[in-house]
Parts: sequence; C-alpha cells; structure tokens
Amino acid sequence: MRLSHDWKEYELIDAGNGEKLENWNGIILRRPDPQAIWPIENISDNWKNPDGFYHRSTSGGGSWEFKRKLPQFWYVNYKNLTFKVSPTNFKHTGLFPEQAVNWDFVMEKIKKSNRKIKVLNLFAYTGGATMACSSAGAVEVVHVDAAKGMVEWAKENMKLCKLENNKIRFIVDDCIKFVEREIRRGNKYDAIIMDPPSYGRGPNGEKWKFEENICNLIDLCIKVLSDKPLFFLINSYTTGISSSVLENILKSRLLPIYNNGTVDSGEIGLPITKNNMVLPCGIYGRWQCND
Repeated sequence: MRLSHDWKEYELIDAGNGEKLENWNGIILRRPDPQAIWPIENISDNWKNPDGFYHRSTSGGGSWEFKRKLPQFWYVNYKNLTFKVSPTNFKHTGLFPEQAVNWDFVMEKIKKSNRKIKVLNLFAYTGGATMACSSAGAVEVVHVDAAKGMVEWAKENMKLCKLENNKIRFIVDDCIKFVEREIRRGNKYDAIIMDPPSYGRGPNGEKWKFEENICNLIDLCIKVLSDKPLFFLINSYTTGISSSVLENILKSRLLPIYNNGTVDSGEIGLPITKNNMVLPCGIYGRWQCND
C-alpha cells in the first residue's frame, strides 16, 4: 500500500466505528468512512467534541453539526501547493489527502523527464493533480470535469498555488465526449490522469458507470497519447473493483503498444496517528515509461 506521509497540515487522528477523525490545519472534523469498520475501544475527547461532525441520515445524505463557528473555508498546504478546504453538504471537504501519494508520483515523473510534458486530467475535481503537474513543470495541463462548481473551485486552487501564469485549460464537459473530440482534433498528450466515479452524469445527462465504461474510455485515451508517453494513472474508489483489475486493463491495453514501460497497481491509504494502523482509501493502477 502506498501512503501519504508528508502532510504537515493534515492528520488522520483516528478511525473506526465507521468514522474518521481528522485535523485539517487546526480544525477537527469527524466524518463517516465506509472502510473504518473496526471498533474503537477508547473514545477520546476529540471524538466527542470535534469542530465539525457530519451525521449520516437514515434516508440518505446527511448534514454537518458545528460545535463552534467555523470559517466558510480555509486553506491547507502540501509542500509547495495550497488548497481551499470547505465542508460540503455531501460530507467531503474538496480535497482527498490520500491523493498526495499520486501527486508525488506525477511531480517526480514530470521533473525528471527533462522534456515538455502535456497532461490530460479527467474527472479532475478540484484540481489537486492538476496543480501538482503544473507546479512540476508541465507545459500544459487540460483539466476536465462535468461539474462546473468543482472546476470553479479548481480555478481558486490555481490562484492559491500561484500558477495563474502557467498554461492550464479548464473544461466543463463529459470526459468521454471531450476525449472523442480531442481524437478528431488530433490533439496528443504525454501523460493522462483519471479519477472516474463509480456512477456519474455529464453536464447534459450523459451516464457513466465504472464497470461498463472504463475500458472504452481507456481505449479512447490511448488514441490521444503521444508517441512517447510518460505515464497513465488511474485512481478509483469504486467498491468491489480490485487494483488488479486496473492492472490487468492497463497491461492488456497499453503494454502491447508501449512496451518500454511497466504497469503496477495497489491500494493508497493514510496512516492513523493514534496507532500503527492504516486507513485504506482507494486503489490505483498506472503505466509508466522506463526510459
């Protein structure tokens, strides 16, 4: 499992009983987590009195209870990157801290490539990977997400990271339709990142289901890869999909074309401060050039 160890302003304090307790730059949040099913023996005061507590509703969804008045949003830094954090009505904060391990991977690959790298980031959310690639020296990052609000949030993160003068294109679109258009336009990319949801809809109601659409999307993306790609990274939170599935797809689709690279896969997670346990937070599969 690959862990994000280098956070200074985020901490997973504890997890269990179906929840996690986090420190977001001095603000303590308690949120549900479907992976944290083990029991907690000793409930600390932090669990009992967090600054924000997201309660799940029995009818679906949920709501925040704030023990003290919090700012509408605040900021966390990761290395040279700065991100806006805000509790949303669907329990998220606009940032997945476990993704830092993927940010480190893409930053290292781009910095060491010694060539111009153009990146396509699909299902790009609030742009953690977009900012990581741009800050590492990518000559262009194309950021695509179907949710206009998330793209606007990503633009805020770009300004926080002081990357306004870098070439970042923000696109509100259905990812499959966008890639299909890029094929017709003849545009090419040296690196592709995607974090597809389990289920989703594009801005015009286009349906997405991971199991049904992922192979088609990867095949389309191969058609916009350059002759010398640097990496192809997939992240997923889809329940029931093993990292080996992503590895098998990449091996079967990419290795026959790009045999100068290797494929690996696994889990990503966050270390729990209270003990030596780890909270699993999704899976990854990636092809990377070995040249």
